[in-house]
Amino acid sequence: MDPARKRSIRLVVALGAALVLAGALAYTSFSASSDAVTPSQLLAANGAGPYQLTGKVVDGSIERHKHGISFRVRDREGTRSVPVRYTGQIPDPFRDGREVIVTVRREGASYVGEKDSLTTKCPSKFSDKQPASGGSTS
Repeated sequence: MDPARKRSIRLVVALGAALVLAGALAYTSFSASSDAVTPSQLLAANGAGPYQLTGKVVDGSIERHKHGISFRVRDREGTRSVPVRYTGQIPDPFRDGREVIVTVRREGASYVGEKDSLTTKCPSKFSDKQPASGGSTS
């Protein structure tokens, strides 16, 4: 067989394999993702879960226990909230008013967070508020 023809066949086979693998990766990426739900959506869903719950920690709701913490997560607008019990790693920036994401399952009237699924969203450095005067600019 001609060496130029062998190279052409190898190139076509390699490009075909790359295309199949790229398609499989894209399919896996999109099918594995799940949308985060707010407390209002979670209450309306009425299922066992699991759900990725997102919202803000209600001020004054954090209670530390022997085996973890409990707190309430509210909508950004503050209209509805749900109680969450959580065990596992607690991120350093976790505090009142901080936006969080936690994977939860319904147990009775409250929701139980999956161990080590709690993450905090960093507050955006881009906001509509103007910086206080006298501050330095970098």
